[in-house]
Amino acid sequence: MATTVDEVKSAGEAIGKAPGNGNGNGNGYGRNGKKPDGWESHPEEKRGHRRPRVLIIGAGFGGINAARTLAGKDVNVLILDRNNYHGFWPLLYQVATAALEPESIAYPVRAIFRSSHNVDFQMAEVRSIDLDARIVHTDAAVYSYDYLVLAAGTTNNYFGNPDLAWQTFGLKDIDEAEMLRNRVLYNFEQAVYETNPLRRRELMSFVIIGGGPTGVELAGAFAELINHVLRKDYPMLDMSDARVTLIEASDKILAAFPESLQNAARRKLEEMGVEIRMQSPVESVTGGEIVFKDGSKMPGGTIVWAAGVKAAEIVETIEVAQARGGRVQVAPTLNVPERPEVFVVGDMTYLEGYKDGQAYPMVAPVAIQMGKWAAKNILAQAKGGRMRKFRYFDKGNLATVGRSFAIMDAFGLRLSGRIAWLGWVFVHIMYLVGFRNRLIVLTNWAFNYFNYERGVRLITSRARQLAGQGEPVSRGAR
Repeated sequence: MATTVDEVKSAGEAIGKAPGNGNGNGNGYGRNGKKPDGWESHPEEKRGHRRPRVLIIGAGFGGINAARTLAGKDVNVLILDRNNYHGFWPLLYQVATAALEPESIAYPVRAIFRSSHNVDFQMAEVRSIDLDARIVHTDAAVYSYDYLVLAAGTTNNYFGNPDLAWQTFGLKDIDEAEMLRNRVLYNFEQAVYETNPLRRRELMSFVIIGGGPTGVELAGAFAELINHVLRKDYPMLDMSDARVTLIEASDKILAAFPESLQNAARRKLEEMGVEIRMQSPVESVTGGEIVFKDGSKMPGGTIVWAAGVKAAEIVETIEVAQARGGRVQVAPTLNVPERPEVFVVGDMTYLEGYKDGQAYPMVAPVAIQMGKWAAKNILAQAKGGRMRKFRYFDKGNLATVGRSFAIMDAFGLRLSGRIAWLGWVFVHIMYLVGFRNRLIVLTNWAFNYFNYERGVRLITSRARQLAGQGEPVSRGAR
């Protein structure tokens, strides 16, 4: 390596002593008065082992699989994340629609690596990254590194309209999923005693903006929630007033799938009662009303933004080449050009080489394989070897549309219906972390399937608090 660990640590301490370093004071020392080296609590570092330090930012699919590959190897690994758990976000929409408990799709990071003595975790919010000094500033401490893996994932992309963040619901983490579930159920409770028929229909309406996998799966889940569950919970309401609308700016939904599967998914949604509006780009959302670019308007009781994502905001603190959506352009070996020690994996990565030379998609299988590949290249560097170019093994695409119906494009097979749905169930159960989570999710799915139920129909204090503040029906500007 061009720079030793001790030299990196000294550089970090020098930077940490500069005013405004973000660690709580201006003297370069943390809140406990010690020098800003967050590695002090790492098990191997405490034993005096000065092996190459690998800092992983993000405990998603990419970060977790990079750490798993490095576990037990001759490096010290530290994972940083704002949450203390790894979330299985492909099932987040089921938390939002009362099908699964939040804890069933999340698993503590520390528990995952409990037996890996060279891997440690710190719950911290990353503030900035200094690539030249190899320093990461967080709200907990300042960390030096020999190798850095950026795996922080994505955030919602509002395409230059930040007001949408306050006017619509997102679906990027457990907090947002619970907030969405709260609003859905609370709106129906309000509808029970609402005397104005127009207002009641508004309360019972669901609008999803974005026709990708998240939007399609959420639209199908909302339709099932209405048809199979809320109809029984609220017999006093006329369910013909309930409406689910999926809005897409282009002329197709599920654009990553072949046209035949797109059409199959669309037919299934329409059979379930979902209204689909194609070629309807949204201009703005204000107080529960959607304004389209052609000037037309549409009210919505629960409005969800699923129209796009961009790289996590941490990329704005570093000087790297970025592509559309803020994704970091990397070399075929997954490192930042001219910086062999900095790797970017998962949804933050822009690397062409997928089908027809396109960039690799922002999906979990890509993040998993990139995380493992980056870790292997780090080990190769540490041993003085050569890095290898990323090669992706495409396992295909899956999306569920509703009860017993999914579409699958994998290994040359294009299937829709029950068989594809069984494949979707198997894949998602296998990718979940933890035997307990797999058992709970499988049990919930079986219960919901045979009883046409949703067991997590709870309105928490968060919903009542927002209602008490007079928050508009969708989410609303504050």
